[in-house]
Amino acid sequence: MPQLPILSGEKIIKVLERIGYHQGKQRGSHIRLAHSECRSVTVPNYESVSRGLLRKILRDAELSSDEFIKILK
Repeated sequence: MPQLPILSGEKIIKVLERIGYHQGKQRGSHIRLAHSECRSVTVPNYESVSRGLLRKILRDAELSSDEFIKILK
């Protein structure tokens, strides 16, 4: 299992949009993404998101780290 990269919130949102999420509400710097089949995911629009928080976002999106890295590339 490869180590997750430290990414910006913007980059994470772009990857999630590739798999069918779309932007919904925004409150401050936190953007809520919704998907018709899965539950919604909140992503902070920070310059860098820690690996731990990225892991939590992926868990909420029901996406493995391997799948995320494949989509990222």
